[in-house]
Amino acid sequence: MSSNTYDVVRVSAKGQATIPKELREKFGIETPGRVRFRESDSGEIVVEPVPRPSELRGRLAGDEYERGEVLEKLREFRDTERTEERPRRAATANGDE
Repeated sequence: MSSNTYDVVRVSAKGQATIPKELREKFGIETPGRVRFRESDSGEIVVEPVPRPSELRGRLAGDEYERGEVLEKLREFRDTERTEERPRRAATANGDE
């Protein structure tokens, strides 16, 4: 895995940071858009772009799936998105964001 160093960015009091333009372009992070934060097995923070539902259209077209399996995967994806959105909405409603 290559290690590139980019500019250090400031994290605001609200926990916001700006992703450098070079990285947004390199990894296809659109603005406005969404990213997912996760921890790697080695303990590093990984930031991944989250594709829009329209970008997922047709991705499974050539794959072999049992009847209803694609629908189930879509439901799981939507449920995950809703679960992740709840804490942010609650923080916004409370004026924390």
